[in-house]
Amino acid sequence: MSGSQTESNVAAVVCVPTFRRPIHLEKTLASLAHQVEGVNFAVVIVENDDECREGKTVADAFLKSGALRGICVVEPRRGNCRAINRAFETALDSFPSAEFILMIDDDEIASPLWLLEMTGGARQSGADIVGGPVVRFFETAPDRAVTLHPVFDPGLSFSRFIPSLLGSGNCLIRRHVFESFDAPYFDLRFNFLGGGDMDFFKRCRSKGFTTYWSNDGIVTESVPAQRMEVGWILRRGLAIGAINYQIDCKRYPSRLGRSLIFIKNFFTLPLSALRAVSMFRRTRCLLPTLHPICVATGRNLAAFGFSPSPYKQPSRAGQLDELTFRRRMAPNGP
Repeated sequence: MSGSQTESNVAAVVCVPTFRRPIHLEKTLASLAHQVEGVNFAVVIVENDDECREGKTVADAFLKSGALRGICVVEPRRGNCRAINRAFETALDSFPSAEFILMIDDDEIASPLWLLEMTGGARQSGADIVGGPVVRFFETAPDRAVTLHPVFDPGLSFSRFIPSLLGSGNCLIRRHVFESFDAPYFDLRFNFLGGGDMDFFKRCRSKGFTTYWSNDGIVTESVPAQRMEVGWILRRGLAIGAINYQIDCKRYPSRLGRSLIFIKNFFTLPLSALRAVSMFRRTRCLLPTLHPICVATGRNLAAFGFSPSPYKQPSRAGQLDELTFRRRMAPNGP
């Protein structure tokens, strides 16, 4: 199937938003091309870099070779939510027979049984949404404190129903879930902050949609050395706090709601100290111990208008040198 064709019998569509990570994207698409047979699927790749379009070059090569079936489109408007929304909308419109819409990030590698496990988990459980583990593959050997940090430890170890997903990096959503919402599905208020996925899944939960965790639907994520630095990890905690605050503000927009959020913010800092003590007792490491305090601080800073923008893409000069990254990972790459 070429990049512009569709099929009426596609059961699943895998969405892959990408921005300036062509080497990672190549590995992601190769892992999709080597999925064990059993699910008739297509891919939708969304290139979010309208300047150089390196990701589109990679995607077009896979599609033209016949290794994958699907479509690659360019979303010129920058931002995490814009790229993901374009992927979902394209998948739903172009493949009307697809019951399952999945997503994988462009720095992740799908295990050979990933599609079978995710769709099988949806069919067996009857759940509306399915999530799976993202196993981290670190560029350099991480400290124990990093591996125990909540940013890298999902805290889920067996398949079961769960209240909600926290991220969309490895997920499956049934078509009827999208049909209950108006587009755009991910709120553009989270376009550069992040958290559009968390907000979406919370809205799904409020509508009564069920979520299942498929512990065998595994993808592997490449973690560059810069994301193991203390500064990056602490900033991520602040961003999570800001996201939680913005979701609360959206959910409780009334004057009474804002008052309750203010009270909640007031108490989060002392409560975070108690959580930090509990975390230290469990891990005996300072870095994960600081996480609850960072999250609480991020909430309170956001209340005063200070929020990070981790998805505000930098210039090309500020991007990770992927060729260097590839050379470093080659001996032990996934």
